[in-house]
Amino acid sequence: MNVAIVGASGAVGGEFLKILEAHDLPIDTLTLFGSERSAGQKRVFRGKELTIRQLQHNDDFRNIDLALVSAGSGVSREYAETITRYGALMIDNSSCFRMDADVPLVVPEVNPQDALAAPRRIIANPNCSTIQMVVALNVIEQLSHIRRVRVATYQSASGAGASAMAELEQQHRDLACGNTPHVEKFAYQLAYNVIPHIDIFTDNDYTKEEMKMFDETRKIMHSDILVSATCVRVPVMRAHSESIWVETERHVTPDEARKAFEAAEGIEVIDEPSAKRYPMPLFAADREPVYVGRIRKDLAEPNGLTFWCVADQIKKGAALNAIQIAEWLLKQGKLKR
Repeated sequence: MNVAIVGASGAVGGEFLKILEAHDLPIDTLTLFGSERSAGQKRVFRGKELTIRQLQHNDDFRNIDLALVSAGSGVSREYAETITRYGALMIDNSSCFRMDADVPLVVPEVNPQDALAAPRRIIANPNCSTIQMVVALNVIEQLSHIRRVRVATYQSASGAGASAMAELEQQHRDLACGNTPHVEKFAYQLAYNVIPHIDIFTDNDYTKEEMKMFDETRKIMHSDILVSATCVRVPVMRAHSESIWVETERHVTPDEARKAFEAAEGIEVIDEPSAKRYPMPLFAADREPVYVGRIRKDLAEPNGLTFWCVADQIKKGAALNAIQIAEWLLKQGKLKR
């Protein structure tokens, strides 16, 4: 099949290339698109040098079967018709279409069948913090319906893109040299700090990031589940961490949950407190699974469990999830036009 990457020069675009290189999707041609600024840059894929083209409103997508798009909501909104006009399937990593009723919002471990109903030829990739959480929540949901979730996220610089990662690195260098660190991507200096603020604040004083976790979880899981989130940016380069409390309809023991996590697709359990073994972003970075540990009974809720969840934001939280959607559709014989 013929595949395109839109936003090829960005952090997620680069991850698309790495994952496609490692996975076995049958690709006849790969076409890279970017902004005017990145057009002309070179990338190597499966031994061939590719040149990034400028994204334009033309017929470049006429023969494309699959477009992996990660260039921001504005680009997705403007170019969706151009990308899908001739039948290409657009898997979009932005927030542009996630809550549209006629656009499926998909995490393959949770709701792959939703990907079959994409009348606009658009499938939305969920928010990074939502993806790793619902992979874990779905395991508990199969044991007992989840009524409420409370989650505190510890989100890495990678969630704000390649320039944010570079800014964190530069801030550490500036501080080490006694210089005032440059602040642009975040509200405050991130180095040696945590910022309880991701995205803009809404009328209810939750941020858009926190409300995404509420709304997207309900859509993905087809559930009345209630989610209360506090999203925090931390000075970590890659991989988001989440502390999650769940309230279920019936009592689920930690051992029951642990066994279910161990048997679940896409999850790796690291849960040996006595040996100081638990998931950490330092070791989850650049890896594909969602890691779960610190599984224990919630002392404040009779039907409660709490656990710790870590995943690489650029992989499972973005590029990998999109490619897994494509892989699932390919297995169903539904990807090529």
